[in-house]
Amino acid sequence: MKNLITDENVLQVLRGHNKWWETGKIAEDFAKPVKRFAYYEAKVSFEHTTIRRHVILTGPRRVGKSTIMYQTIHDLLEANVPPKNIMYVSFDHPILKLSEMDRIIRIFINNVSSDEEIYLFLDEIQYAHDWNGWLKTIYDNNPSYKVMATGSASPVLSEKMPESGVGRWVQIRIPTLSFFEYLELRQVETPILHENIRPTAMSDMTPDELDELMRKLQPLEKHFHRYLLIGGFPEIAQTDDVAYAQRIIREDVVDKVLKRDMVSLFNVRNIDELERIFLYLCMTTGNIVEATTISNNMDITRPTVLKYMNFLELANLIYTGYPVDMAGKKILKAKPKVYLADAAIRNAVLIQGEEVLQDAEQMGMIVESAVYKHVLTFYYNMNPKIGYFRDSSSQKEIDIVVTMPRFKILIEVKYRENPKIKETEAIVEWSKKETHSASLLITKNSEDYGVLEHAPIMRIPAFAFLYLLGHAEKHRFNKTF
Repeated sequence: MKNLITDENVLQVLRGHNKWWETGKIAEDFAKPVKRFAYYEAKVSFEHTTIRRHVILTGPRRVGKSTIMYQTIHDLLEANVPPKNIMYVSFDHPILKLSEMDRIIRIFINNVSSDEEIYLFLDEIQYAHDWNGWLKTIYDNNPSYKVMATGSASPVLSEKMPESGVGRWVQIRIPTLSFFEYLELRQVETPILHENIRPTAMSDMTPDELDELMRKLQPLEKHFHRYLLIGGFPEIAQTDDVAYAQRIIREDVVDKVLKRDMVSLFNVRNIDELERIFLYLCMTTGNIVEATTISNNMDITRPTVLKYMNFLELANLIYTGYPVDMAGKKILKAKPKVYLADAAIRNAVLIQGEEVLQDAEQMGMIVESAVYKHVLTFYYNMNPKIGYFRDSSSQKEIDIVVTMPRFKILIEVKYRENPKIKETEAIVEWSKKETHSASLLITKNSEDYGVLEHAPIMRIPAFAFLYLLGHAEKHRFNKTF
């Protein structure tokens, strides 16, 4: 088959992918004007003047990895980089998938590029044969080349990173849209807040300052439920058609990972078993998962369950959080809590419409998943330990614990009407013990905020908590640029 593909075939595909070779510009439909936080993170590494690294963007399907590449290409064109020195390659294309990377680059250099200052953008690189070897070769032998690549299948990327990537490339994980990014993408008018405002600093505010902050944030509450239903996939997030959005998530995100990536890249043969395990995880998101329970109920071997759960995490469909040793800083390798990578995936897979908004128990699970994702995304560059706490004797639990070298953040999610926090609950006991921590109770209603009377715990509505995390993240990047 490879012998049937001529250089002219390859060049023709490349010309179709790289219209700027002729026009000198990139269409706005590709380089969209709204930039995600990950764009700025990628920009730091890609444009660094003294530390040269290839940049690999990983994350679920349809989170905008290709858009970040096109936005970077747009920046290069705006900076007067010769258009014919910039090449975009999609290894999802059958002709390019069957062509060696060195052949594609050679055809580009011999027929298009004008000098040695080359910029390569390699989409869905996991489908390229020996991609890690070629990236190593490019890095070692072509110091004037800069490379940005994307990959939806983190298992392949993660396995190859230690072999060739140390000191040569960085991996930037791109999650689904945060609530803050969702509002920005939909061009919702948002309040002007002081750049230092963040959830963990709210306990330092006076009651009047808290009232003023919540008054400013309150108009955002009406967008929160739609965010949970539509999800954080940029293209899908712009629609108001919930049923259509959920169908696209099922078909373009979940099914392509389960039925295509897992088969072609990881040799998964029993798709039915994989789908049943994923369905179970969708139904129990935010809960502790026992592989033995899944094995017994589904007649699937425990090693297979563990293997498929690992695949699902590395394929960016789920996150796992393990119990934290509150007395020390260890993550205990016991039963994990499993969260979906985006709250809307659950609704899409279970085919639930807007009626789920009326189900308090399910909404509690969905909101806890959204909170976990936002916390993990916000702190991941700081190398935290994020998990949950459960007392082995009393079985008392704290939903989410973030452990950093100098502090802990304790988070309990009670997304329901009039949540009651007893003196005996774990977060109350530990909030009084921890001298370098912040304790947060995530609530449902916009009026349910402020410090508890009987414990140093800040109540904050879920929509406000997620928005303020995004606000803090935005200003973190603003200080970089």
